[in-house]
Amino acid sequence: MTNPLDLPFDADEMLAGLKPWIETESPTFDAVAVNRMMDLVQHELAALGARVERIPGRRGIGDSVRATMPHPNAGQGGILLLGHLDTVHPIGTLEKLPFRRDGNLCYGPGILDMKGGNYVFLDALRKLLAAGVTTPLPVTVLFTPDEEIGTPLTRELIETEAKRHKYILVPEPAHRDGGAVIGRYAIARFNLRTRGKPSHAGWALADGRSAIAEMAKAVAQIEGMTTDDCTFSVGVFNAGQWVNCVSSVCDAEVLTMAKTQELLDEGVAKMMAFNSDDGDVVMEVRRGVTRPVWEPNQPGTMAMLSLAQEIAGEIGFEMTGSSAGGGSDGNFTGFLGLPTLDSIGVRGKALHTLNEHIEVDSLVERGRLAAALYCRLEA
Repeated sequence: MTNPLDLPFDADEMLAGLKPWIETESPTFDAVAVNRMMDLVQHELAALGARVERIPGRRGIGDSVRATMPHPNAGQGGILLLGHLDTVHPIGTLEKLPFRRDGNLCYGPGILDMKGGNYVFLDALRKLLAAGVTTPLPVTVLFTPDEEIGTPLTRELIETEAKRHKYILVPEPAHRDGGAVIGRYAIARFNLRTRGKPSHAGWALADGRSAIAEMAKAVAQIEGMTTDDCTFSVGVFNAGQWVNCVSSVCDAEVLTMAKTQELLDEGVAKMMAFNSDDGDVVMEVRRGVTRPVWEPNQPGTMAMLSLAQEIAGEIGFEMTGSSAGGGSDGNFTGFLGLPTLDSIGVRGKALHTLNEHIEVDSLVERGRLAAALYCRLEA
C-alpha cells in the first residue's frame, strides 16, 4: 500500500486549485454567491466519482453539499469530513484582499476560515483516489452554508449525518501553535432592540427619547461584564436614518462565549436581565442560536488526537490538543459525544480581517496529515 505521507502533494499545485475557491466569494447572507461556491465544489466532487447530493437551503440561506466518496462500502458510516463554505467577507472584498502570494504567505477572503482547510482535506482524498488507495473506512463530505451565523439552519442536518459516522474531521484553522482543538467553549447570540420616542432633533430635542443613547449605555454595561472565562461582545449596531431625528429604534447583536455550561447559563441570565419596559425607552432582548459546550478529553476524541500526534511526529511537527473559544460545527458533534478532531486545517493568522492569510508550507503539511488520518482511522 502507498504510504500516504509519500503522496505527491505540491504547494504550487494546491494554491492553483485553491485560487478559484477564494475568488468565488461566498458571504453567508448572499445565498446566490454561496451557491456559486457550492456549484464549484459539487463539480470537483463529481469529477472524483463521488455520489453528490445538493440539499436546498432555506430562509434565504444557501444550499449544502453532501458527497459519498468512492469506496467498496460507500454509503456506510465511517469518516465525516465536515466544513463550511460561507465566509464573513462581503462581495467585493477581493478588491481590498485579492488572492495573492507573498513568500510563504497567501492572502484572500476566507482562505484561512475555512476554505484552505476544506480544500486540503478534499485534495488529500483526490490524491488517495489517484494512487488507488482504498481507505479502511468510507468517507462522506458535508459542506454547509451558515456556520458564520451560528449554523441556525443546518445544525439538524449536521447532527443527523454525524451520528452515522465513527469519526468527524473538522478542518477549521489550526490553533496558534499548530495544534488541534479537542473541546470548545459555548457560544450564545442575542438580538437587542431599544424603543424610544421620536422627535425633531433641532426643534424639539427634549421631547424625544433616544433609542441610540439607551443602547450605547447598554453596550458599555454589556462589554463591561467580560471576564477571562465568560466574554460579551457587541458586534452589530444599527440605528437611525436622519441626523435631525431622535432615533426611536436601535438594534444590536451580542455574542457571549463561556468556558463551561454553568458560566454560559449565568451569562444568559445576565443578558436576559437587560429586558426592561420601565422608563421612557424599552429594551427587548431575544436569545439567538447557541453552540453547546463541547467538553474536552472525551475518550474517542483523545484517541484521534493521539493518532494525529503520531502522524505529526512522522511529518516533522508537534501537534498539541486543547479546548478553545470561537465556535465551530465541532461544538455540535463533540457535544453529542462523537469522536471529533477540530482545527486540523491550515496554519495562518488574521481570520475575519482584511489581512487574512495562510502559511503556504502548511498546505503540504496538512495534506499529508489528512491523507494519513483517512488511512489510519479504522473501525
